[in-house]
Amino acid sequence: MQIPSKFAAAFALSALAAGAAAQQYPSKPVRFVVPFVAGGPTDIQGRMLGEKLGQRLGQQFIIDNRGGANGNIGLELTAKAPPDGYTIVIATVGTWAVNPSLYKSMPFDPVKDFAPIMQVSSSPGVLVVHPSVPVKNVKELIALAKSKPGKLDYGSSGVGGFGHISGALFCLMTKTEMVHIPYKSSAPSLTDLIAGQIQVLFNNAISTVPFIKSGQTRALAVTSLKRMQALPDLPSLDETGIKGYDNSSWSAVAAPAGTPKEIIAKLNSELNQILKLPDVQEKNASFGADPVGGTPEQYGEYLKSEIAKFARVVKEAKISAQ
Repeated sequence: MQIPSKFAAAFALSALAAGAAAQQYPSKPVRFVVPFVAGGPTDIQGRMLGEKLGQRLGQQFIIDNRGGANGNIGLELTAKAPPDGYTIVIATVGTWAVNPSLYKSMPFDPVKDFAPIMQVSSSPGVLVVHPSVPVKNVKELIALAKSKPGKLDYGSSGVGGFGHISGALFCLMTKTEMVHIPYKSSAPSLTDLIAGQIQVLFNNAISTVPFIKSGQTRALAVTSLKRMQALPDLPSLDETGIKGYDNSSWSAVAAPAGTPKEIIAKLNSELNQILKLPDVQEKNASFGADPVGGTPEQYGEYLKSEIAKFARVVKEAKISAQ
């Protein structure tokens, strides 16, 4: 079917306008939403990326911290913002992929309401135990947990947090039973592990590595498929026999759905280049993050797979937000 000439002309003009807008973008400051309070890893990462984007594109990327509801408040704000490229958001695996299954009602759809820009980084976690726990490796921990169902406690930063999901996935895949002890953040859970108040912890690498090296905790494995540079001798859980175990804390940037593809492509290109800068790589390494990068489409597909994975974990482990 041939398109009438007047409609073809309209389409052409629309495409030209979109291209011109992308070339001029950004012509005013951009709001960069961080759905957590200031000072945390996501805030630090967002500020670093925002500063670099501002330097490269000639406009301010203003950080807007909107904490609350495990990141849902900030993402809802972004989803409802005009899709013009002047509001973007950086958030984590919990907000993007876990919350949709954790909460009975969500104020946004992480797939339909956002235009993916890029996965920024991935940060492996570590499985550690108190030195008094009589195990030297993951197989021995599984055997101990099976011999004493419900007698080992594992801590986390809270219900649905990285440590909780990691522990729940571990128990499901190994058919073991440990008791989840939620804390208000990861710091007190690590403190209690060191004090011997809990026996097991799945925690972020950056805050845990110093206590592994000091001998105050015993590391058994990393939660990612690949080993960590900081702990090259520590196997992955997959390597220890829990085939397919892979749970890393990751972050990604997106914009409201409907944001022009040319603007998405421009932001994606700039962020990919920023991740290659030596000072950015050094900063990411300082808090245990491996740069990822890639295309919007790659992140979009990865997000869908992560949502499906965590939906199974949340359902089978019977986890719900409190």
